[in-house]
Amino acid sequence: MEPLIQFRSLEKSYDAGGSKFFVLRRINLAIQQGEFVTIMGPSGAGKSTLLSIIGMLDSAWTGEYYFLGEAVHQLNNKKRNELHKANIGFVFQSYHLIDNLTVFENLEVPLSYKNVPHKERVSLVCDALDRFHIVGKKDLFPNQLSGGQQQLVGVARAVILHPKLLLADEPTGNLHSAQGDEIMELFKKLNDGGTTIIQVTHSERNAAYGNRIVQLKDGWVVNESAAATVQSA
Repeated sequence: MEPLIQFRSLEKSYDAGGSKFFVLRRINLAIQQGEFVTIMGPSGAGKSTLLSIIGMLDSAWTGEYYFLGEAVHQLNNKKRNELHKANIGFVFQSYHLIDNLTVFENLEVPLSYKNVPHKERVSLVCDALDRFHIVGKKDLFPNQLSGGQQQLVGVARAVILHPKLLLADEPTGNLHSAQGDEIMELFKKLNDGGTTIIQVTHSERNAAYGNRIVQLKDGWVVNESAAATVQSA
């Protein structure tokens, strides 16, 4: 089976006073379908930049990027956008919910972007509310939810269209440990169901939910290893 993601000599740099400043250097990396990969490293290592490139939000880089065999580096912005929308969901540290929309309406947003018919939208949202046990929250606004509940809605929204790949940038960074564990258990369940997950985290505990750790330092991949097994509290 071909990898979900394949990078060959991926680099990203900025011009800085006549010289180049490299954010990522010669990244050669393959991620298989069904993996749960954690990207770790110190601040400034290039973790979030790499995640942004994987998510096709950043197109200013050189090298080769294949997604399910499709040469992303050869696609125009419109094609990249279509590929990303069809296959990738995002979970952010700061939730990114829309304050003046209810939980139900927030879950509807990605469906409206894809022109899903109204009746099907309602059905998909109801399924997500049920699946994530948030039916009782559907008419509440984000400021009426706890941080953990907001992130739960964020995850539900990210996977409502069953993406092949879920990207998570410090997904538990604003949560206390019990809420964080709940989100990570949810990720584990999604991964067990076949969703490929790539997360950026500083947390060794969160990394233990995955199966592989990619260590970045100064833009280079310096180590790849199997993750330790998570110990239940």
